[in-house]
Amino acid sequence: MLGASGHIAGVINPASKNKRSYWIDGKLGDSPDAWLESAKSQPGSWWTHWSNWLKPHAGQEIAAPKKLGNAKYKPIEPAPGRYVAKHPPEVMGA
Repeated sequence: MLGASGHIAGVINPASKNKRSYWIDGKLGDSPDAWLESAKSQPGSWWTHWSNWLKPHAGQEIAAPKKLGNAKYKPIEPAPGRYVAKHPPEVMGA
């Protein structure tokens, strides 16, 4: 699968917006260009395609924990935490 947008645009934009496209099912072989030439362009977000593929492989859905941490891994502190507070924006990719 190849997405038509960058990482942030493909992850942040809701799949329901159908702002991007992606390619699937290209023929594996000699080069990335050959794969792209044989691949099928699909409108919309690859997230929907991936989510539908993932469901039969994912096992039973479970509820999210009601609180952070467990007996072995105690919660450290509320988000965003000291790491974000002590690093300047350029370190955080801003």
